[in-house]
Amino acid sequence: MSILDAFKLFLPLILICGLLYGLLFFVKKFSFKKGKNSALNIKVVNNQMIMPKKFISVVQVRDKMLVLGISEGSITLLKEIQAEDVEMIEDTNSEPKQQFAEIFKKFLPR
Repeated sequence: MSILDAFKLFLPLILICGLLYGLLFFVKKFSFKKGKNSALNIKVVNNQMIMPKKFISVVQVRDKMLVLGISEGSITLLKEIQAEDVEMIEDTNSEPKQQFAEIFKKFLPR
């Protein structure tokens, strides 16, 4: 096998790697940015599985909270809550939660 044969063998490999690197560069450059400068300002507050592949999710979009039912094939809006209502709910649930270790120590035999 000569050097020319080896060059013919590796040239397509080098070209394909270069194309993939260029594609990766453009995907990173033009993809949506996640963070505080996001245009929609979406935050997933909580997810709760109710059955296999079925969830209830609470999502905050700007000043609204959306309660969504999510299954394998669809997403359904269950309830829309305004920001003022959310603040009242958070105030009622403001009692401190016990840590797992504290609860576990209560049930240990002495």
